[in-house]
Amino acid sequence: MTAAHLIAGPASQPVTDWAARLGWVAGLLLFVALVYWLMREGWKWRATLQGDLPPLPPIPAGAAGDGEPRLRLTGRYHGTTSAGQWLDRIVAHGLGARSRAELALTAHGVEVTRTGAPGFLIPARALRGARLDKGIAGKVLTEGALLVITWQHGDRLLDSGFRSDHAAEHPDWVEALTELSNARDKEGAR
Repeated sequence: MTAAHLIAGPASQPVTDWAARLGWVAGLLLFVALVYWLMREGWKWRATLQGDLPPLPPIPAGAAGDGEPRLRLTGRYHGTTSAGQWLDRIVAHGLGARSRAELALTAHGVEVTRTGAPGFLIPARALRGARLDKGIAGKVLTEGALLVITWQHGDRLLDSGFRSDHAAEHPDWVEALTELSNARDKEGAR
């Protein structure tokens, strides 16, 4: 090495090009915002396509003589789909919003009270059955970890999925709802 190289010292690293870096960050943020906007528009479009679904029955005010609910369940509401099509999510009238939920089986039917979303009633006359399943509309669990209630709303047959905080409650609900649905079928046959 020559004396001139020793005096000059090591060369410094190139300086970061902040304009290019900020441009890439801004572009990435715009792309993410576009994707979220498209997802929101898709959700709204799905709700528009399902606009023929009638409004949900409200939970009736406490009528005298109704007594205590036959069964209660606290857990999560995972969504509603077209019956038999576990990926065809129904989003109209807030049915697509996952939330904490409390279910009560009463003389009126299944009262679904949700946190952060409107509650609704699955009328007793609309019940078509219940089963244990493993998945509904983007939520897959272990076999039998999901309570799925099949019901008629307007001219559509729907499946609504719930998961109890205590999975041991699910079989009691399936039995009670199947019994209620069968009793309704027998009355209709007379």
